[in-house]
Amino acid sequence: MVQQRLKKVDCLKRGWVLQGIPKTRLQALSLQQAGILPKHLVMLEAPDDVLQERNQGRMVDPQTKDVYHQIFIWPSDDTIAQRLQKGRSLTNEQLSEELQRYTCEVTGLRSAYQHVLKVISGDQPHADVYQQALAFVQTRHRSRPHRILLLGPPGSGKSLQARHLAEKYSMVDVSCGRLLRSVAADGSTLGEDIQLYLDDGLPVPDSMVLQVLEERLSQEDCSSRGWVLHGFPNNLLQARSLQESQHEPNRVFFLEATDEVCQERTTLRATDPVSGQRFHAVSNPAPSAEFHSRLQTRPEDSREEVMRRLKEYRELSNALKSVYPDGAHVDADPQPWTVFEALQSRLTTN
Repeated sequence: MVQQRLKKVDCLKRGWVLQGIPKTRLQALSLQQAGILPKHLVMLEAPDDVLQERNQGRMVDPQTKDVYHQIFIWPSDDTIAQRLQKGRSLTNEQLSEELQRYTCEVTGLRSAYQHVLKVISGDQPHADVYQQALAFVQTRHRSRPHRILLLGPPGSGKSLQARHLAEKYSMVDVSCGRLLRSVAADGSTLGEDIQLYLDDGLPVPDSMVLQVLEERLSQEDCSSRGWVLHGFPNNLLQARSLQESQHEPNRVFFLEATDEVCQERTTLRATDPVSGQRFHAVSNPAPSAEFHSRLQTRPEDSREEVMRRLKEYRELSNALKSVYPDGAHVDADPQPWTVFEALQSRLTTN
C-alpha cells in the first residue's frame, strides 16, 4: 500500500513525508528493497515520563482528524477548540509494551538509516521541534547510496570502470550479462528459460531481463550500499522501463570512445578459461607461454561482430541521451586510470 501511494503523481512531483512506518528494522529493510529511500529521516526521542504524560489528554478535530493536546498543543482558533473531541489513549500497560518494543528496535532502525538520520529531542515546544526538523530537511545530503548507470559502446571500459567504482565506494557491481549467466546456472525455472536463449545465441527477452534485474537491485546490499550497473539498457524500451521503476539511477555516465579505440580494446583481448582472467595483446599480455597457449577469444570480440555492435550502439545512443538528458559525458579514450579519475571528479563535484 505504501509503495502504491508513493508512486502516485503528487508524491513523485512534490515529494512526501512518511510516518507510522517503519517500526522495525525488518520493515526498514523491506522499504529499502522496494526502492523507498528517504533523503532525510527524523527520529524524535523523549523520556518515558514525558511520553506517558502526553498519552493522556489527547484531543482530535473530527473534521480534519488533526491531533491536539490539552496541555502541549492547543489550537489558537476557538472554532476548532470548541469542536475537539477526546482522542484515543493507550492504557499504561499498552504504552509500556509499545515503549519496550520500540527500545528493542531503535538500534536497528538507526543503523538502517544512519546516513540520512537526524535525532531530535521531542521534549521541547513543538514549534522548536519543527524548526529543527525543517532545518535538517532543507539541507542537501550526498550520503544517499549511489545508483550509477554506465553507458557506452563495446570497448569503452564499462566493466573495468564499474569494478573500480565498486571497490572505491563499496558499491555492488551489477553486470547485466554476468547476472543473466548466473541466474541461468542456478537451476530455477526462470534460469532454465534464460539458458535456452543463451544456448541459441539469442537476446534474452526484455521481460526476463527486467525481472532478473529488479530482483537483484531489490536485495539488501544494493539498497544499503548502492550499485553501479552496466550492460543494460540495450534498447529504448529497456531504458524507459528502468527509468520508470523503483530502481532508477541517480547518476548516469556516458563513456565516449572512438570506434578505433573500441576495436583495439575488444578485438585484441582474450580470456584464460582456467583462471577466468582476461588479457590484452598490447596493454595486458599473458604472463607466460602456458597462459598464452590456452587463451580463447569470445565470438562477440571478432572484428565483424564488434563493428556490428558499435553501429548498433551509435544508432541507439541518441535515444538513450533523450532518456538521460542530464547524463555526464566522459572521454573514455585515455588510459583507464585517467577515465576513473574523471568519473570520481564528477561524482564528488556534481
